Amino acid sequence: MNALRCIAFVALLAFTAPFFAGPAVAQSAMAAAVARPVSLPDIAIGSPKAPVTITEYASMSCSHCAAFGENVFPMLRSKYIDTGKVRFVFREFPLDVAAAAASMLARCIARNDSEKYFGVIETLFKLQDRLIAQTKETLNFVGKLNGMSEQDVTTCERDQAMLDKLAADQKYAHETLKVDSTPTFFLNGERLKGSMSFEELEQRIKPLLKK
Repeated sequence: MNALRCIAFVALLAFTAPFFAGPAVAQSAMAAAVARPVSLPDIAIGSPKAPVTITEYASMSCSHCAAFGENVFPMLRSKYIDTGKVRFVFREFPLDVAAAAASMLARCIARNDSEKYFGVIETLFKLQDRLIAQTKETLNFVGKLNGMSEQDVTTCERDQAMLDKLAADQKYAHETLKVDSTPTFFLNGERLKGSMSFEELEQRIKPLLKK
């Protein structure tokens, strides 16, 4: 993996001031911008016909993202995603090199299987402190859990094409969707920044189901 390039990219995001173009973009236009195809295949679960689509931008090194995954997502899934009311899209917004490497590993393991991907990120979130402190060792450990050798993990992390697509998607999210922190959620185009409890999220979902 080209670590220097990733570091430079993350630094650029950190020091680039958000661009605000007057009045807020209409929600319908924002929803269309969020739904626009990105470079990497979307990781999504739930019915494509669901009346509500939630898109989360998350970093594997973000503690609030990990807390959402552990405490909120299971209830959201059982009550709304698995019942066909919500489609959930997970998109990577790595805040550092460790997060970018973890996202790449999850994609290599999952091979476009969304369910498998969610399983891997659940493991990575549980190992978040270890991932940050001992990135290479933790990636090799998670890779081994999923049948990968250390060489397989190294090959995955050196996939420049994947890293370029990850960077392109992050740039689009930052410049067009105004994502500058994690987690950031879009509920049918409405942007919500920061962590939320299940109760807070449910209050946002229920009115959309009545439309």
